[in-house]
Amino acid sequence: MRSLVISRERFDFYSEKGKTMNQNKTPDIQTAETVLAGKSRIRSFILGIFIGLAIILPGISGSTVAIILGLYTAMLYAMGHLASREFKPCFLFLLPLGIGAVIGFLGGFIVVQKVFGPYVFEMVCLFTGLMTGAFPALLSETKGERVTARRAFLFAIGFLLPIAIALLSYFLLPETASESTFTDFPVGRYFAYLPLGILVSLTQIVPGLSATAILMAFGQFGLILNSVHVDYILAHPQVLILYVSLALGFGVGLLFLSRILSDILEKHRKTAFFMIIGLSVGSIVSMFFGSDMMACYKSFAALPAFPIGRLLLGVGLFAVGFVA
Repeated sequence: MRSLVISRERFDFYSEKGKTMNQNKTPDIQTAETVLAGKSRIRSFILGIFIGLAIILPGISGSTVAIILGLYTAMLYAMGHLASREFKPCFLFLLPLGIGAVIGFLGGFIVVQKVFGPYVFEMVCLFTGLMTGAFPALLSETKGERVTARRAFLFAIGFLLPIAIALLSYFLLPETASESTFTDFPVGRYFAYLPLGILVSLTQIVPGLSATAILMAFGQFGLILNSVHVDYILAHPQVLILYVSLALGFGVGLLFLSRILSDILEKHRKTAFFMIIGLSVGSIVSMFFGSDMMACYKSFAALPAFPIGRLLLGVGLFAVGFVA
C-alpha cells in the first residue's frame, strides 16, 4: 500500500500522543494498517465515543478530547482529506472513530432525554464545569506566547460571538423558550437547518465548543430532543426532513470546514488558538443565556421562594464537572 506523505507542519497525522517527527525531513507515514494497530485504533475509538457524546451532551468538546489524546491534528487532517487521493488511509483512520461516535451519541441521547427537561439548570452547571475543566488542554497551545493586539482582538471576537448568538436567539425567537416540541414546519425552517448543521459541525472541529451549547443558544436543543419519539414522528413525519437537513449540513460542514481549519492551523496555529479559546469561554457563558435557561430562570422567579437548594446543587455539579 502506498505510504501517506504529509508536510512538516502537519507533523502528527498518525503519530503517538502528538510527538513531533524528525525536523530534518518530511515525515513518511506508514501504511494505514500499521498506524491503526493497537493503541492508535483504541484511542481513535475512545475519541469517537466522546465525539458522539459531544453532539448531544452540553459541555463535552470532542476536539478538546482529541487534543488530550494526541489525535487532534490527525482527526482534522483525515476529515479534511477524505475527498482526495488519500481517501483510503483517512477513511481507515476515521472508521473506529465513527463507530465510537455512534455508540457515544446513542448512549448520551438516552441519558439526556431522561433528565434534561426537569433538571436543565443542574445539567448546564455540570457541563459548563466539564468545559472549564478542559481548559488546560487549550491553554497549553498558547503557553509562553506573546499576547499581541491582533490576538487579543481574535480572542474578543471568539468570546462575544456565542454570547451574541444566544441573546439574539432569545430576543428574536422568544417563542422557542416556551415550546417543548415543534408546533409547525414552515419551509424556511428546513432551509435554516442546513446552515445550523454546518455550525454544529464546527463544534466538532474547534476545541472547546459544544454542539449542544450552540443548539441551546438557538433555542433548538429542547425542540429536537423532545421530537425524537416514535409516536411524535408517526404523527409528524415531516420532522424527518428536518433531521435530514441538519445531518446534511453537518456532513458538508465536516468535510469542508475541517480542511479549511487544518490549513489555518498549519500556517497560524498559535494565533488561531487565541480565537478558539475565546470561543470556548464564550460558549460557557452563552449556555446560561440560551432560551432553555431563560425559561428556567422564569420558572424560578414564579416560585414563592428562591430555590436555593437547586442553586447549591448546580454549584456542586459545576465543581464535579471541573475536577472530573
